Amino acid sequence: MPLSAYRAQRRGGKGRSGMQTRDEDFVSRLFVASTHTPVLFFSSRGQVYKEKVWRLPMAAPNARGKAMINILPLEQGERITTIMPLPEDESSWANLDVMFATTGGNVRRNKLSDFVDVRRSGIIAMKLDDDEAIVDVQICTEHDDVLLTAAGGQCIRFPVTDVRVFSGRTSMGVRGIALSEGDKLISLSILRHVEATSDERSAYLKMRRAVAGEAAAEEAAEADTEETSGAIQLSSERYVEMSAQEQVVLTVSVNGYGKRTSSFEYRTTGRGGKGIVAMSVNNRNGKLVASFPVEEGQSAGHLIGSR
Repeated sequence: MPLSAYRAQRRGGKGRSGMQTRDEDFVSRLFVASTHTPVLFFSSRGQVYKEKVWRLPMAAPNARGKAMINILPLEQGERITTIMPLPEDESSWANLDVMFATTGGNVRRNKLSDFVDVRRSGIIAMKLDDDEAIVDVQICTEHDDVLLTAAGGQCIRFPVTDVRVFSGRTSMGVRGIALSEGDKLISLSILRHVEATSDERSAYLKMRRAVAGEAAAEEAAEADTEETSGAIQLSSERYVEMSAQEQVVLTVSVNGYGKRTSSFEYRTTGRGGKGIVAMSVNNRNGKLVASFPVEEGQSAGHLIGSR
């Protein structure tokens, strides 16, 4: 749909129809692109397909759209799990990487240039076990971190460089997070890597909460944090620097509960561990269904609905 079909609205309204769906269907991804943007489609079978945006059918906001099986040569039971728009300038692809994550907690890193010559009929993107599927595929650089979140409430953050660049597309990757029995990975997020000690992160969070008038809440939460409280005092310059690098991660549970968390709350560790608690999984919350970075100006209702 053309971007002009959408207009800015006040918070709290009912909005407008963006796409008509059947009862068992829902919107899984929405992004802005030009007609010349190449889009990669990753399937549950580990295949990847490529199409230009202009080849996709244009429809009205209240239209149901066209079934993917009529656009891509999907096999019986195969479904698209990830849609990734690529930079239009293919000369920049050699400087970018692609990070894969599977429901079994495995990750793999490839050069984005490995997917330049994707045929319309599709090529193998990643080898999977019979009970495994691709959770997400995202573009990253060596200056980023990977955040993996599991349905059971655990998450782990590690540098992109902890995963070596694979030269082929048929490997299964390496372990990103150690999952408990019956658990599965539900989210892959790419965060900016920030060089900060645990004392700096703790001091920054305390200062930020004090500035926001949350000193009491901070004192109540100090007993549950891993960092030592009040170990150092940040300079105003360092606080401003860390504030510019801070990101916010929104985590949502199956029963509709959610919370926003500073990226500094997620400590950087080594790949393959059990990680830390991202959000409590209990009878009220239920298991986690999504976790991803958000910006202050974004609409939470739209983001949750689109996942």
